[in-house]
Amino acid sequence: MTTYSLLILPGDGIGPEVMAEVRKVIGWFETNRGLSFDVSEDLVGGAAYDKHGKPLADETMAKALEVDAVLLGAVGGPAYDNLDFSVKPERGLLRLRKEMDLFANLRPAQCFDALADFSSLKRDVVAGLDILIVRELTSGVYFGQPRGISADDTPGNEGGRVGVNTQRYTSGEIRRVARAAFELARKRNNRVCSMEKANVMESGILWREEVQWVHDNEYPDVELSHMYADNGAMQLVRNPRQFDVIVTDNLFGDILSDAAAMLTGSLGMLPSASLGAPMENGRPRAMYEPVHGSAPDITGQGKANPIACILSFAMALRYSYGLGDEADRLERAVEKVLADGVRTGDLMGPEGGTPVSTSQMGDAIVAALAAA
Repeated sequence: MTTYSLLILPGDGIGPEVMAEVRKVIGWFETNRGLSFDVSEDLVGGAAYDKHGKPLADETMAKALEVDAVLLGAVGGPAYDNLDFSVKPERGLLRLRKEMDLFANLRPAQCFDALADFSSLKRDVVAGLDILIVRELTSGVYFGQPRGISADDTPGNEGGRVGVNTQRYTSGEIRRVARAAFELARKRNNRVCSMEKANVMESGILWREEVQWVHDNEYPDVELSHMYADNGAMQLVRNPRQFDVIVTDNLFGDILSDAAAMLTGSLGMLPSASLGAPMENGRPRAMYEPVHGSAPDITGQGKANPIACILSFAMALRYSYGLGDEADRLERAVEKVLADGVRTGDLMGPEGGTPVSTSQMGDAIVAALAAA
């Protein structure tokens, strides 16, 4: 029997609460589907700072590099707002991404039919929505050099300052994330739309040319289109179902994926995956996490929606463990629970529903797995 290793990092705020529900799901798969998981748990973010004086211990980082996948809850909270930038909770998350070299961030935006009325757009625009945004995660303007804030005495700014961030991409960085997008498209509807600003940015010209090269030389069977990122933002709120897979750079991906997130109705529904190069066993380095934050205002109250974290585990089943059928089963279970009107507080609308706690939502999904 294959044993799949998983490092759980619950983090801060509601992280431990939603992760407890994932533990239930893992237990169901082990008991009822004959799967075997080697699950370990450690600290990240503020919880790690409280114990180690840093947001990620070296020992935890080493574990993350050894396992098949990492599942992270959430980091941060008001108690850590005044820490030095170098030890803020978010630095633990960034260290994981950097040292694991997780260059492709996958953000699905799927609108379950039962929640179509929760979207900020009309039902007929978002019903059946199922798109995937692939964001380059380790380069671009967030990492380029030079960067910083310094004194500046150029004419018109005497005695003032200047802030500099550099947008920088190499052919290799663009090609590897493009390949990830094309591979994913082959398993979906075989369409990729690449978004950049080639009309005003040299890095955008390079992006377009390199994505086109990868398509022409390696994935000619996949339909490829190009779109300026600002138009892409407009099209996401005008006609989002025209897209299948969107591939874009770090900055535009950050913005566009958050815009797409609101099409689905609730941040509590949105999972994500960050993938890197294959390890010796052929599986990609990978970290999975819900899109939502630590939600300190509802921590410990049983109000958190665990679905995004549970769906993040579904992504791990699909992309790290090669268990696509089991991932489908878990996603169908979530869909059934929602169709039955089971709701955490963030999903309660005018039509009502059955209000449940975090734990009760997890129990309902586990119960639905048997019929999924």
